[in-house]
Amino acid sequence: MHDTRNLPVEVRPDRTLRVKIIDACGLACSFCHNEGTPVAVENRDREPSQYTGDPGASGRVSIYLRTNGADFLPARIAADSDFALALAAVRGSLPTNEVHFTGGEPTLHPDLPGLITIARRLGLTVGLTSNGENGAAVMPDCAAAGLDRVNLSVFGTTPEELAAVQAPRLANTPLAARKLAALDATIEAATAHGIKVSANIVIPDRDHVERVLRIIERHGRTVVVRMLVSLEDDGASLTAMREVVDHLGGVPDRRIVTAGASDQRVRYRLPGGRTLYAKSIRPVRLTTTCATCRFNNADDCHEGYYGVRMYRARNGPFMIGVCIQRMDLCQPLGQFVMSRTCREVAAFREDETARLMRLHAAPAVIP
Repeated sequence: MHDTRNLPVEVRPDRTLRVKIIDACGLACSFCHNEGTPVAVENRDREPSQYTGDPGASGRVSIYLRTNGADFLPARIAADSDFALALAAVRGSLPTNEVHFTGGEPTLHPDLPGLITIARRLGLTVGLTSNGENGAAVMPDCAAAGLDRVNLSVFGTTPEELAAVQAPRLANTPLAARKLAALDATIEAATAHGIKVSANIVIPDRDHVERVLRIIERHGRTVVVRMLVSLEDDGASLTAMREVVDHLGGVPDRRIVTAGASDQRVRYRLPGGRTLYAKSIRPVRLTTTCATCRFNNADDCHEGYYGVRMYRARNGPFMIGVCIQRMDLCQPLGQFVMSRTCREVAAFREDETARLMRLHAAPAVIP
């Protein structure tokens, strides 16, 4: 694999707000962090001290819940004036030009186009992360509302592969085959309506190399493929990424770094003009908030400081979080916009942008 240290660097300041719009999901992946929140259907009759991230009847998990201190259940966010005011409040306290919808599974939201419309009216670009299970039904209306792109999480190319990472209740190949057909239909519907599509593939180790190569062969001509390092990587994930790139004959031509967040990626040009991205985590920490965190070490902090997330607490306010491993840091929106944490995030974004531009002498910055 080529040395990427001397590549041209593009610095992109973090201006994104992630919003968990729904908790429901039709998959039950064994590695799901569920944006740090409890699985609502499994915990609706429990007190916060009794919340569990272990699989129940739904089979769904929230892998950080045992240690992250989450004390609220996520509610479905309605496409109403409350949501518009919440977005405006965040944008007024932190420079924000993009909102990214997550879940659960965003395409199951009954008024996803309405949410997109609200964000677009505020001048925000809109993206979402999806497993594609309901995308074909909603992509036309989402495109009309102004959806810019969809990042599809791809967990397998065969029914057997997808079933292997599901809870026992969903680990059957006929169901997995239907889910994969839905994913293909989502890709077709999104591209047909002018929505940019990328396929995100977590690659934990070398056992997944063949799977990733099949995904690239199957989807790489119509979507942008991005390999993602496992959040619990011990080196095996990066090694597997290198094997994929070497097998495909990829040549790196650019590093893209998000200033003020832990996201970074390397762009590779493949033979035939295709593009492949390898995404990894920078060891980025908020200066004050992360300094005394018990997870602030190379082994326990899996995501670094990844950015700001919005939730709606069930029967409660909008909440703002800065770490899925430390949900105890979440604050009600009204408190957050006046808080030291908000000012810290704003300053950190600007300081990192200036530092990285000086370090890399990077003239190309996307505001």
